[in-house]
Amino acid sequence: MSYERIERELHIEATPEIVFSVISRPEHMKQWWPDEAEFARAPGATGEISFNGDEAGQIHVFGLTLVEVDPPWRFSFRWCYPEGHTANPENSLLVTFDLTQEGTGARVRMTEIGFRDQGRTEAEIAEQYAAHEEGWARHLPRLAPCVDALASRS
Repeated sequence: MSYERIERELHIEATPEIVFSVISRPEHMKQWWPDEAEFARAPGATGEISFNGDEAGQIHVFGLTLVEVDPPWRFSFRWCYPEGHTANPENSLLVTFDLTQEGTGARVRMTEIGFRDQGRTEAEIAEQYAAHEEGWARHLPRLAPCVDALASRS
């Protein structure tokens, strides 16, 4: 297996503006992906996202560095880099959400790359890739209901 990228696409029946808001605002993001999210929505801004862990109560905290914020078309960030380091292509994963108008809704393409760029062993790459594939498969389906909830309040 190449472990080069994870790519997912979905159609959401809402405007790109509403979808972008749910993808890129911490208060909305934590409704569908991490359990907590704190960051300013500006390129270069840093913050954190966290996931509640196993039954032992472990919390997994990840630094987040925003790369591109182009409403309502693109939102990208780097994450999974060592604590105390600045995110760069050699130590982090890059997640990009590209949105396009599709009929009366939006097409969302999520891409995550960088698995092979961190100097890990093949076994470590395979483990991280599998965990992220499983994570996106679990979390991305939660995006549309969160968009629907926000759209119904607008």
